Amino acid sequence: MTALWVVIPAYQEEARIEGALHALAAQLDRDFTLLVVDNASTDTTTAKVRAFAERAPFPVEVLTEAEKGVGCAVDTGFRHAIANGALLLARTDADCLPQPGWTAAARAGLHRCGGLVCGRITARHDEHGPLGRTVFHLLVALGAGFGRVRPAHRRRHGYLTPYRMHSGNNMAITAELYQAVGGMPRRPSPTDRTFINRVRRHTTAIVHRRDMVVQNSTRRIRAYGLLGTARWYLERGAGRRGVDVR
Repeated sequence: MTALWVVIPAYQEEARIEGALHALAAQLDRDFTLLVVDNASTDTTTAKVRAFAERAPFPVEVLTEAEKGVGCAVDTGFRHAIANGALLLARTDADCLPQPGWTAAARAGLHRCGGLVCGRITARHDEHGPLGRTVFHLLVALGAGFGRVRPAHRRRHGYLTPYRMHSGNNMAITAELYQAVGGMPRRPSPTDRTFINRVRRHTTAIVHRRDMVVQNSTRRIRAYGLLGTARWYLERGAGRRGVDVR
């Protein structure tokens, strides 16, 4: 059993899950177990994962989490991995494309800091043209900047380290730290800010690696529009829309 597990929460992802799976199969470091946690999909998401598992270059497991919410799926997946021997945990999403050095960078970062590693997200090149990708990067920068200046994130509130925006679709954490902070909030997105703040109250062992890269889907821009997406990346939720475009 490998010490590193990669967890992917998925819901109704039949159109995109194969891209994520193939990106993981192309990793330079393939010494990991993949766990896909299906959030009670009604499409062919799990069937595609099981078909991939038959030829995958690493062990693949599938769990079903009936309780709705990406936080529920991630928490169930991480705890299952830990119960089965995982010491290192990495997460991406079913609509993302981890770049070939992703798992190697995650492993190296965890061994170096012994805590939480945050990676760099870029826009997928197959969903929008240059303008859409530029808008995506501007929205991410807006969210990151807001997080740094937000009064509630200042260290006087008990945080041990300055705030840095953490993307749940590109993160890695030790099993020990995950359990120590109480795990991922078991609720729908957005959960990232709550989780990073749990970690910030517990440790300074948080690093950012620019070589830990994931191409992120830009479909939220199409689904929510610019203002709705800005609201999302400011972690204000989805407004009147559903909690997740998935």
